[in-house]
Amino acid sequence: MKNSILIFGLIASVMATSCKKTTAENKNETVEISVAKKFAIDSVKVNDSVKINYMLSASYTATFLVFPDLKDKALLDSIYDNKKGITDFSVGGLKSYLEKDKNEYFDSVKKDYGSENQDFNMELYSGWEMSLISQKNDYLQIENLYSSYEGGAHGNYVFDDRVFDLKMNKKLQLQDITTMPTAMLSALLKKNLNKLPSGTTDSQGAVNNSDMLLVEVIPPNRSFYFDDKNLYFHYSPYEIAAYAAGDIIIPIAWEDLKGTLTDEFRERMKIK
Repeated sequence: MKNSILIFGLIASVMATSCKKTTAENKNETVEISVAKKFAIDSVKVNDSVKINYMLSASYTATFLVFPDLKDKALLDSIYDNKKGITDFSVGGLKSYLEKDKNEYFDSVKKDYGSENQDFNMELYSGWEMSLISQKNDYLQIENLYSSYEGGAHGNYVFDDRVFDLKMNKKLQLQDITTMPTAMLSALLKKNLNKLPSGTTDSQGAVNNSDMLLVEVIPPNRSFYFDDKNLYFHYSPYEIAAYAAGDIIIPIAWEDLKGTLTDEFRERMKIK
């Protein structure tokens, strides 16, 4: 078994009126995080693989961000999608959780596949990568990428972007941002579908997202984030389009949401 556990930490701090980039390096990777004010961010990574039999192996990788300054348990439960009862949110505690999760995954693969005979090499995998989108105006924005391969033509991956209100210690909901009716949001999403290309190409060149759309109506989903200009909705493969389209991000400008933004959100984000 090959085993590599990398733990690295960084502290990024700047004045609220400036922006500074802090880079933490180890021998394998560089992590760069920009923040708008003092905020501690650490990271823990577990990466391991195991040989199940002559033709089958499995790998596991997970990267968690760690927030030593956050103490509210309900908020931390929401950040880590805590369905398995994490009680220690420190670097050491989350490392222990990931080690346990890794071992449970390897045990399940051995149980489900260990006795099977096959005539080709196959590597199964499970992954969870948590990364920072931004931390500004007391909003913490995180992207989760879940990936796996369990056999078949290709692996699967799902994006789950989340925004947390650090003033209220809660996960931000769409209704905390805008009161626009769902039907009107769906119309804007359909209109803006091709504003950000997915990067998919064929023999004719770049492919529009609409060419692979699987739905007539694009519903606003719970995987969203924002910046100074737009609200972004992030769709995973098969959610609204074919797998070949990849993940799709659709922006909606604040101007298009004018008159429907909540006072609290508009004032905190300084949207005119």
